Amino acid sequence: MNDHTNQETQHHGEKPVRRREMSRRQFLSYTLGGAGAFMGAGMLVPMVRFAVDPVLQPKAQAEWVKVVEEAQVTNVPKSFKFQVHQVDGWYESNPELEAWIAKSQDGKIFALNPTCKHLGCTVNWNGSPQFKDQYYCPCHGAHYTIDGKALAVSPLPLDEYEVKIENGSVYVGQLGPNKRV
Repeated sequence: MNDHTNQETQHHGEKPVRRREMSRRQFLSYTLGGAGAFMGAGMLVPMVRFAVDPVLQPKAQAEWVKVVEEAQVTNVPKSFKFQVHQVDGWYESNPELEAWIAKSQDGKIFALNPTCKHLGCTVNWNGSPQFKDQYYCPCHGAHYTIDGKALAVSPLPLDEYEVKIENGSVYVGQLGPNKRV
């Protein structure tokens, strides 16, 4: 038969048509490979979604937390501790935080985070006799004014909590850069 087709093509000047057929081995390879890839993706997609989904969630604003009665706040900063409910990925906790709360000269209440902006130690009001009426960091000697302005060592002022007064109580909210200095 091949001789016959060759002779026909030679007579007509056309090339013989070659069929591209898939062998049984190729068919099984493609089918098993496709099924394996589908099953692998079925196992992998939920794992990737579980790992990535918390990162893609929008960050929620901090909730307002009642810290102290307004009458207890004076012109001298005082340290107040409070708890917040925190969800970090899959981990939920209720850490205790601290804020230095005081009244400014114009009577507005403000709250500062006691974390030193130099290396993260905790600052204290009047923590050193050398720096009276200042926040002082015992780790490296950074000190700040009553408004949190950095005077030495630290490159940035103390962070400030948002504050609201409601029904005679002081609430603190989101922590952010200090807007007072």
